[in-house]
Amino acid sequence: MTMLTEKHTEGFGKDTIYRFLNFISVNWIRFTSLLSARIVATTIEKLTNEDRVNVLILDDMMFERNSSKKVELLSKMYDHAKKSYKLGFRLLTLGWSDGNTFLPVNRCLLSSENRKNRIVDAKSLNKRTAGYCRRRLAQTKATSDLLELIDQAKKAGLSASYVLFDSWFCFPASIIQIKKRALDVIAMVKKTPKMHFLYNGKMQPITEIYKQNRKRRGCSKYLLSVEVTVVKNDETVPAKIIYVRNKNKKKDYLALITTDMSISEEETLRIYGKRWNIEVFFKVCKSYLKLGKECNSLSYDAMTAHAAVVFTRYMMLAVENRQALDNRTLGEIFYLLTDELADITWTQALQMLMQTFINAISDKLSLSADQIEELMDAFLTTLPNRLKERFALCA
Repeated sequence: MTMLTEKHTEGFGKDTIYRFLNFISVNWIRFTSLLSARIVATTIEKLTNEDRVNVLILDDMMFERNSSKKVELLSKMYDHAKKSYKLGFRLLTLGWSDGNTFLPVNRCLLSSENRKNRIVDAKSLNKRTAGYCRRRLAQTKATSDLLELIDQAKKAGLSASYVLFDSWFCFPASIIQIKKRALDVIAMVKKTPKMHFLYNGKMQPITEIYKQNRKRRGCSKYLLSVEVTVVKNDETVPAKIIYVRNKNKKKDYLALITTDMSISEEETLRIYGKRWNIEVFFKVCKSYLKLGKECNSLSYDAMTAHAAVVFTRYMMLAVENRQALDNRTLGEIFYLLTDELADITWTQALQMLMQTFINAISDKLSLSADQIEELMDAFLTTLPNRLKERFALCA
């Protein structure tokens, strides 16, 4: 867009940008993980009470490419929101939040692990490159990829106490593996007869556990709380299942599970409420930051780079929102920052000022061209190197 509006003043062209996006050796997961960790350490933590609970949030969204047929690793995906099949990817995203500010940490564009659902296969690459690792993750189950994203976040230095996710990622194996990483889980449990927990010495689904217990009456925030054990391959983790009313269906209920046995049910519900921040993030990325619409490349590397650039844009807006200490939405900040951009570039404005200065001294002091040039050279030698480079562009 800077090229179309003639504001592009850098020393490279459009082809350079495309080559950069298609570069297979850039580890974009590592980049955004380190960037978010640096923002938390230098900006967010200074404005946050030490007692505030920090969380990691996992969720995914559709990354549609319906009009494409030759995109690398393009797959047929089921969109649970629209109840239909789409061509594209699932954008598995890990975010960090303290309840006030949400920062995207890293992501993985998931293709289908089933070869029959993939429209285009991945190209062959050296197994030691970052591009090959990206493609390997894209063809792996989401329950395995989420562990890789969490490991990258911890390696970058992000600190959190809980991992939050909805029922699509809530499986006994995932809960046990996250607990091994010294993180507690708070998640929505799917009401299915296929998932069992150890309760009263017997493996039972949450629906049967609900029937066996007396519910709380009145205006209580939850209906029932029971202690269970998560079991998978002889590995066990104690947990607590909390049943709450479904506000959309009065006769129905929802179930949350937590591996932190020390916190109260009310605190569990409060912490899980922070998961909504990632839904706001997805909305802003789609509506304002052109996620999935700005990049039309056929390369899987370019799409991964595009998602990383969008995540970086959101981090900039999140920091501005945090430091402004106001109630503006991220969408409002995006438009306000856009409107505040100058009508002319900084280099053009500086060039106009310098020309006005030269005209003034030549009229008032009656100096020759050689004298004016000597005066300008003496002025430039006293400037810092960064300003010298800018003045050289104006010349």
